[in-house]
Amino acid sequence: MSNAKKDILLREAFLYAIIFLTGVAIMVKAVRIYTVEGAELRSKAIKQEIRTFTLESSRGNILSDDASLLATSVPIFDIRMDVGTPNITDEDFAAKVDSLAFSLHRLFPKQSKSYYKRLLTKARQHHRRYQLIKRKVTYDELQKLRTFPLLRRGKMKGGLIAIERTRRERPFGELAGRTIGFVNDNQKRVGLEGSFDSVLMGKDGRQLRRRINNGDWIPIHDENEIEPVNGKDIQTTLDVNIQDVAEQALLKQMLYHKAKMGTVVVMEVQTGHIKAIANLNHDETDGYYKENYNFAVGKRIEPGSTFKLASIMALMEKHKINLSDSLFFEHPYVIYSRRRLVDAHMYNHGRFTIREAFEHSSNMGISKITHEAFKDNPAQYVDQLYAMRLNKPTGIEIIGEPNPLIKHPVKDKKAWWKTSLPWMSIGYEVMLTPLQLLTFYNAVANNGVMVKPMLVTSIQQDGKIIKRFNTRVLNKQIASPSTIKKAQSLLEGVVLRGTGHKLKNRWYKMAGKTGTAQISEGEGYHGKRRYNATFVGYFPADHPRYSIIVVVNEPTENGYYGALVAGPVFKEVADKIYATSISLESPYLSDTATKKIPMVDVPSWFEATQTVVEELGFNTLGYRDKSNWVEMEQQDKKIAFTPVSINQKTVPDVRGMNAVDAVYLLENMGFTTQLNGRGKVVAQSIQSKTVPNGHKVVKLKLGAY
Repeated sequence: MSNAKKDILLREAFLYAIIFLTGVAIMVKAVRIYTVEGAELRSKAIKQEIRTFTLESSRGNILSDDASLLATSVPIFDIRMDVGTPNITDEDFAAKVDSLAFSLHRLFPKQSKSYYKRLLTKARQHHRRYQLIKRKVTYDELQKLRTFPLLRRGKMKGGLIAIERTRRERPFGELAGRTIGFVNDNQKRVGLEGSFDSVLMGKDGRQLRRRINNGDWIPIHDENEIEPVNGKDIQTTLDVNIQDVAEQALLKQMLYHKAKMGTVVVMEVQTGHIKAIANLNHDETDGYYKENYNFAVGKRIEPGSTFKLASIMALMEKHKINLSDSLFFEHPYVIYSRRRLVDAHMYNHGRFTIREAFEHSSNMGISKITHEAFKDNPAQYVDQLYAMRLNKPTGIEIIGEPNPLIKHPVKDKKAWWKTSLPWMSIGYEVMLTPLQLLTFYNAVANNGVMVKPMLVTSIQQDGKIIKRFNTRVLNKQIASPSTIKKAQSLLEGVVLRGTGHKLKNRWYKMAGKTGTAQISEGEGYHGKRRYNATFVGYFPADHPRYSIIVVVNEPTENGYYGALVAGPVFKEVADKIYATSISLESPYLSDTATKKIPMVDVPSWFEATQTVVEELGFNTLGYRDKSNWVEMEQQDKKIAFTPVSINQKTVPDVRGMNAVDAVYLLENMGFTTQLNGRGKVVAQSIQSKTVPNGHKVVKLKLGAY
């Protein structure tokens, strides 16, 4: 065999060997893939086609006392478009893009029609399958989008992609904003949203889904699926109407006095239910007042003269004074350890009683009687303050309440000065939050029973109450009944004769105390004079229903005294609550036998009425003025008719009228009436001569008149 032939046979054998070995290697790899790597690869393939999705739970609602929504979760959508889908032809896109851009501009006018047309055209050129159109679209806006050119065809044929999310919304805007609060992305928890986050948030679910054609996912219902559990609702004590009144009254005074910060809290005396809690803070960046800090709950202040009530109650509890005891000062000042103390607006010197000292807020008077009674044992004074629970927080549900600061001469020796006792007696060197101070005054109004302030009454799920929160008593009796009665009379005297006399009205009694506290500058009060103006009290004084505190921080114009700055806010809030609450209104009283008689057609009705009256043996006084309504008043054996003009902008006084006449008058003015009882009108839910401010329902109480 020739050498050439041998070479050919060797090359063929080598080639066959390579082919054989390659085949063996492929078979080995195939076996390995099937037996060893197959499970892992199949698992990866399945993962690409099956995915676990989170089923978002719905956050619970926050409700007002009448179940109105204060905070709720609403669906919002991110709108995207599959602009590159082959289901939209180039011809169809060119024909519809102009009208689609115009429709988008009309719905979202912040962007022009040309902007949307450029966006869509460019996305089409680059075959974008997930082009963002608009974020945070409401459900109503989504419904309109579904009627637009191209998009009305839906996802498959029109490219519309709506990605659902949820957004927290407050139907009443920023009303009670800081109290309602929030939980942000950094997990900062504020207000009720933060304190009840675990109750409101619910629990997300889990669901397996499989990818199908066009990238859609369909659920695989198996044993691993977990349904989401929606959050529970919480019902609060807040009254939307009272909250609105409190915020508006506070804002008006803060603008007038150009104050830095302010707060109003309204609380039911017996239950501790907070009906309103308003906080306004001046934002120096834009000059507006905003509710961005809960002054009432979180900020301690020196209470000033409002603390004199606690001092005088401590004196009475230890039988150190009688309110009729007299005081005498030769000079318009008193000195304690070489430190001078003066009165802001009192007699300055002379003789006056302890009652007068309190009603006119005498620093000299209150400090003198406290110092003389407790100078040898100041711990007895502080212990009595502690016994009235002034050193404990209220335990309000929302986060951020600090402890009160009332130092003790034994426990806090380093902080106790020779002047501490007299200065503490008038509200300095002690610190409480506005809510803590209100809780103390509320206890006095509640005949000595101190109740915990409450913001939440129940937790609900699907409209059913699953947990109820009842009123909790913090101190069964902060002082003896005799001390409480005397304290109540002192607070009434402040409004009747003292520093709060401008709050007095003829409809109902108020009780309370003014306070004007100078704000310290570091270690003292020697810098620029800044003040907290306060009024705290309750009404009606003879059967207390509501307690209110108003604090205005750093008023800079038009005065700074508590009666002048905080008092008007207290009065406006109290007046409007009284005017709209039929349960607070006293029966209609009159010094004369005045009755209202409707006269729709005065000439004919007056003549008939005059005839009837004269037949009964009365003489009538002349009636000349033209009016559709008159009042009839008996004067001995004479009857006088007085015309009554009806102001269409204010609520008329219908007390004493027959139900038919009262309903006729009110409903012709646009009101809706609700009747309770029989007889004539003895009370009405909205006080006469007040502007209704949106209240269109007038409740009429009927009875003997």
